[in-house]
Amino acid sequence: MRFDFDAQKSKRLRANPKRGIGFEEAQEIFEQPYYLDQRSDMPEQYRAIGWVRQKLYALIFEIREDEDGEYYHLVTLWKATTEEQQLYEEHS
Repeated sequence: MRFDFDAQKSKRLRANPKRGIGFEEAQEIFEQPYYLDQRSDMPEQYRAIGWVRQKLYALIFEIREDEDGEYYHLVTLWKATTEEQQLYEEHS
């Protein structure tokens, strides 16, 4: 699985106390069970809810393609809301 993201945005997310991690750490979501749904159609974006450093996070990403094949472009993330925690518990 390949990932792409804006490095400057990742730094801003890590510095934000409401987020606390960057995209580098957020990739851990895909290393264990996670909840996945489609967030929007235009552009086609997905939300993955899963664990990073013993906290539950929601990550928005797009599936893109280049000459090497598909990769995940990470858009934004936040600590999971109560509703997202319930989704994760019910479906993962």
